[in-house]
Amino acid sequence: MKIVAPQKVEECCPIFSTEKWDEKTFNWDNKPFIKASVPTFFHIPFPPMIGKQISRMNKLAEDSNKLDPNKEDILVLFADPHPFKSEIYLSVMAKVPEAKNISLTGTFMSKVFDGDYNAIPKFMKEMDIYLGSKNKKAKRYFVHYAYCPQCVQEKGHNYMVLFAEIENQKLV
Repeated sequence: MKIVAPQKVEECCPIFSTEKWDEKTFNWDNKPFIKASVPTFFHIPFPPMIGKQISRMNKLAEDSNKLDPNKEDILVLFADPHPFKSEIYLSVMAKVPEAKNISLTGTFMSKVFDGDYNAIPKFMKEMDIYLGSKNKKAKRYFVHYAYCPQCVQEKGHNYMVLFAEIENQKLV
């Protein structure tokens, strides 16, 4: 009888470490990203469109060998500048051909939350309180979802990281 070792199944989403992202400050100086957008209806995205857009962005970055080899360091940030549009930012190591390349510069403070997608407004209020305790104020927010919907079901957690771009504060 031949014994076959079980096959290791590759994880869809990397294991998320809350310690790496919770209550941290990041100073980004032209941190490279590629950017795309998807339509939303009053901030509610159409899930199939998000998946297709992220897959397209990921393929462009992979094909040009510009994704960080450490999957745990790759950020997919979402911003909702308008009720009918969501922006997606994928962190890369350098410019990606055939993609909309942008960079983010500034001080960003992060905090990890675990909950439903529709709790983001509540989490933003909690983040504002946290920032206020540090005498800081958010200029705008980005959200990184640690797990895709399938992995949320598997892992039993819906971790998200709020990144607050901090307003420049004038010295008095």
